[in-house]
Formats: sequence, structure tokens, C-alpha cells
Amino acid sequence: MATILLAEDEDSVGAFVARALTQNGHQVTRVANGLAALGALAAAPFDLLLTDIVMPELDGITLALKASKDYPAMKILLMTGYAAERQRAHNLDALVHRVVMKPFTLKDIQKAVAESLGG
Repeated sequence: MATILLAEDEDSVGAFVARALTQNGHQVTRVANGLAALGALAAAPFDLLLTDIVMPELDGITLALKASKDYPAMKILLMTGYAAERQRAHNLDALVHRVVMKPFTLKDIQKAVAESLGG
């Protein structure tokens, strides 16, 4: 299975997503913001970056831009609950596999991750 970096500032959402993905056999590393995600990316390789768009310190779009430049083989999947943020992410189609709208179900996030990983 895959190694996944999950950047999500809402603890309840992060716990839900991490649980959904570990149920599928993935190894999930959780961080609370984009700056922490950059540190985690520098410390270990990941197959997928799954990040919220709206986060303190460094948002998910800025994180996706930096990560895609520094780790071009890594897949990137964004999450948001804001329609305007989804539109901002739409401009990143070449870098981001998909934007998952919140709220989502366990099966929704598992499917989006599987599709992003090519499964």
C-alpha cells in the first residue's frame, strides 16, 4: 500500500481521514498545517500528499505548488469545504489529481485516494 502525508488542521477531519486510509492498509502521517507538511516531506518520501486547502500558516494550494516542484513523482489530492477554494484549485489541474469536496464519506475519500494512486 501507499505512504500518505495528510495535512489537515481540523483534528476531527484528520482523524476520520487517517482512520479511513489506514483501514485500506495505507501508512498515514498526519500533520496540522502546510509548514509541518513541508518538514515531513523533507524527512521522508511519500506516495501521496492529501491536503486541506484552507489551513493556517501555509495553505494547501501553496503547499501543493511547492510539493509538486520538489517531489514531481508524488501524487497530490486536495480537500476543501469551500466552493471558492475549489475554483482556485481548478487552475492547478496539471499538478493536482482531484479536489474532494467536504463533507465526504469514508468511501468517498477511500475512492479518491485509490484513484489518485492509480488503483
